[in-house]
Amino acid sequence: MKRYPLFLLAVLACLTAAAQPSDPPAHPARFDVTRPEIASFINEVAERDGLKAREVRKLLREARPQPKILDAMNRPIEKIAPWWEYRARFVTPERIDDGVQFWADHKESLERAAATYQVPPEYIVAILGVETQYGRVTGSYRVLDALATLAFDYPPRQKFFRSELEQFLILTRENKLDPLSTKGSYAGAMGAPQFMPSVYRRYAVDADADKRRDLWGDWDDIAASIANYLHEHGWMPGAPVLAETRLDPSPSFQLEPHGLELSETVDSLGARGVKVDLDVPADTPALLISAEQPDGPAYRVGFHNFYVITRYNSSPRYAMAVFDLAQAIRERVHPEGAAAAP
Repeated sequence: MKRYPLFLLAVLACLTAAAQPSDPPAHPARFDVTRPEIASFINEVAERDGLKAREVRKLLREARPQPKILDAMNRPIEKIAPWWEYRARFVTPERIDDGVQFWADHKESLERAAATYQVPPEYIVAILGVETQYGRVTGSYRVLDALATLAFDYPPRQKFFRSELEQFLILTRENKLDPLSTKGSYAGAMGAPQFMPSVYRRYAVDADADKRRDLWGDWDDIAASIANYLHEHGWMPGAPVLAETRLDPSPSFQLEPHGLELSETVDSLGARGVKVDLDVPADTPALLISAEQPDGPAYRVGFHNFYVITRYNSSPRYAMAVFDLAQAIRERVHPEGAAAAP
């Protein structure tokens, strides 16, 4: 019988062990519901919302922390991509084609919502296109996991996400949703329009009177809910949204990088060397927006309805993408009226 030195046997044993698949962890990571901030949350929402503390505690024991969500929160595309790259991602020939087809498939739902809330159908379609590719990509995270992770492990916005977690608990009771299977985005947004729980509760509409507000599969509810959201935030029928600009040779404006207020007018921008390529009154409130291109700086001007779109998502790039996609889809659906659209 061939004998091997002891040290060689030890090496072979180590190599054999390394080649074996490691055992999975006995228990996936869970939230410790005895953490002071979690225990306090449980007691507060139970008292405030008529929930049973033991049921809230039991539910939160089923939540799983999601480290990938924390990574995603620190690098949203709206903040890290320049406009020309952001636009190239959302305003594509495929997304335009799909938007045209979506409009044809859901024409009646869109027209009813547009007539009821006085919001053009192209903006309903474009928001769905940017948010979820017309309902096809609504998120793969359990909403419970996403909101618990952000509520308890993301200090920069913990107040907001604890409120949204509370709203989610109430929503699941009101809408008879299963809190353990309902899925959404990494931030906890749900359904085709990607409504946060508080937005869902406040703005979702039961358009077909079936006693359910279904934002996953009921296109009457979905179209009406988006239109209602824009309407409630002040959409002005027939008013302009966005315009291109021409700059004087030596403009004197200063751009506020994070401002979304309509702090200028068409006239005041003109006095600083920014000419608006749209025939609107000189006193029309306006917002100057950076729309950088690969070859250098560029600027556009947003109006009141542009500001309304930023209530859906506070990124100017998001609102510009919605506008550009809406116009491209409308031009395909109604080519005879494209030039007259505001």
